[in-house]
Amino acid sequence: MRVHRCTRRAALFLTIIGMAAASLLGGWAPALASEPERQIVPSPLPPLPPARHTLPAAEVLIDAGHGGIDSGTHWGDVLEKDINLAISRKLYLVLRGRGIQAVLNRTGDYALSDDNRWQRASRHNRDLSQRKGLSDMIEPELFVSVHVNWSKRGNNRGPIVIHQNEGRSALLGSFIQDGLNRQQNSRRLPMPSKKYFVLSRVKMPSVIVETGFLSDPRDREMLVSSRGQSRIAIAIADGILAYFCVSPA
Repeated sequence: MRVHRCTRRAALFLTIIGMAAASLLGGWAPALASEPERQIVPSPLPPLPPARHTLPAAEVLIDAGHGGIDSGTHWGDVLEKDINLAISRKLYLVLRGRGIQAVLNRTGDYALSDDNRWQRASRHNRDLSQRKGLSDMIEPELFVSVHVNWSKRGNNRGPIVIHQNEGRSALLGSFIQDGLNRQQNSRRLPMPSKKYFVLSRVKMPSVIVETGFLSDPRDREMLVSSRGQSRIAIAIADGILAYFCVSPA
């Protein structure tokens, strides 16, 4: 698109230069009385193609959970939304570094519901609808939602990957769960579920990654540290890469 537009502009520029040169030459060159006056008429330019909305191409859409007024779970002033965003940013960089096209649905601390101004629904429902709507527009191959868990029971810790009740999603969930299990020395199994909006409404293979329990001291120490967040992002990326290696194109 950009090349065609530049080519047309260059052609028009050369035409204008040619007309200006002819006009200057006519000021001093001897004119033949019998020669009729010539008019230089530029040939019409072909029509421009219709404009299209520019959307990023993506193999993986990273859904950084919560944001803005929606802080998710918390431990004192430690907020889930901040941990989700930090891990999601690191995951984006790891995937891009491995040659996988990835897109983040939020890059700062804001609520996606603020972008949804056409629905008369609760803020929560507008937020969820916006996450699904972005996946519909970009049409990635995978949708990975990053979250942090919480439990009133003190012995709950470790990662949990929740997937759609569908083969490709289950495969993706198994690979990510395995990567996180090895990273956190855990033996948890991925879980299918239909009760989560992004799993029931998003069309492509999708998973929710509960990276750890903010309520557990050991998990919390990992979740709030930059090194721990990086290790989590690498484990998730390992699972995504393993999925792409075995899944049908």
